[in-house]
Amino acid sequence: MTTMQAIEYRGAGGPEVLVETERPMPVPGPGEVLVKVAAFGLNRADVQQRRGVYPPPPGASDIPGLEVSGTIEALGEGVVSAAIGQRVCALLAGGGYAQYVTVPAGLVIEIPQDVDLVDAAGFMEVAGTVVSNLFLEAGLTAGSTVLLHGGAGGIGSMAIQLAAAAGAQVLVTASSEEKIAHCLALGAYAGINYREEDFAARTLELTDGAGVDVILDVVGAKYLAQNVRILATGGTLVVIGLQGGAKAELDLRALMTKRARVMGTTLRARPLDQKEEIVAAVRKHALPMLAQGTLDLSIDRRFPFTEARLAHEYFDSGNHTGKIIVKF
Repeated sequence: MTTMQAIEYRGAGGPEVLVETERPMPVPGPGEVLVKVAAFGLNRADVQQRRGVYPPPPGASDIPGLEVSGTIEALGEGVVSAAIGQRVCALLAGGGYAQYVTVPAGLVIEIPQDVDLVDAAGFMEVAGTVVSNLFLEAGLTAGSTVLLHGGAGGIGSMAIQLAAAAGAQVLVTASSEEKIAHCLALGAYAGINYREEDFAARTLELTDGAGVDVILDVVGAKYLAQNVRILATGGTLVVIGLQGGAKAELDLRALMTKRARVMGTTLRARPLDQKEEIVAAVRKHALPMLAQGTLDLSIDRRFPFTEARLAHEYFDSGNHTGKIIVKF
């Protein structure tokens, strides 16, 4: 077999730009493994790339897809940490919307025996994003209070569980009572319907005016002033998305008075050594819960590969909670 089925974006736009195509089957280089893909997770980064506002980093495949699950088909030179036939999930810079993908061996994790192979496709990107930002960057610890914007999405669903398991008190914002119920079931302390309430005023009410220690924000500019307002003294705002714009005015006096931090991060374009550090942290913070059956992967819907456009349409509708998976 020298070719494989894949999906590419023909231009920028809506789900209609997804096109099934045939590509050469990749060959693992030194330090890499070849994964036969069982399924891939659909992430907002995929949608932003589809819209033309988040291109792949230099050297990455133009095929979209940042996380997959599957079995190892071949080993590149020097790989001793993996074995052919091993069930794995993998963190990618691109290439996941295909039957096969190569990935550095340090960015794969063996899937626990009792975890469904297809559902495991929704683990790595969200776990890596949450662990790197909440624990490695923001230093979330037991007793902290964290506010998660978009709590019912894939990242939010994972963040609720990992933060609560670490002993933090978790507040979330979401767009409906149904989504708030989803968050509460995963371990959130309280939910705020941002369409009906002033989330900043409600957060201060819930924290007796003290504010929150950490905010994980996917909105960006639109929420900046309110986020800074509700940070506790010494708090950290981590911006990981720009759904509400990229440019805003920052009140530095408020930031200085609180001795607070505002930081922005991405995962996709990080160098390999940093990604390997993040994957190691995922093994520490998230993998044990997955293996024990105490981590809900929150899979909303699974689509066949031939209906990848429908998966994107469903994502664009905003009606999903948790993760959307596309399977072969």
